[in-house]
Amino acid sequence: MELDVRGEVCPYPMMKAVEAMKQLKGSDSVIVVTDHAPCLDTIPPQAPRHGYEVTIEQTGTPEWRITLSPIQATAVQTEATS
Repeated sequence: MELDVRGEVCPYPMMKAVEAMKQLKGSDSVIVVTDHAPCLDTIPPQAPRHGYEVTIEQTGTPEWRITLSPIQATAVQTEATS
């Protein structure tokens, strides 16, 4: 799922990303395209709470692509036993 939230300011991009993660329940990646730098601080902390890991790529000035990928079951199991 791709969310284009360019032009939107916090907290709306973070709220949309969280809603997408809840909807997909770790079955697919969520890609957030943003031009609002605070999203780099608000979205990543939400990802592990919903079973996702984060990668951030700068694609423009200013523009970022935040990819929220489901944490693999083996990684979750390893963390649980540590």
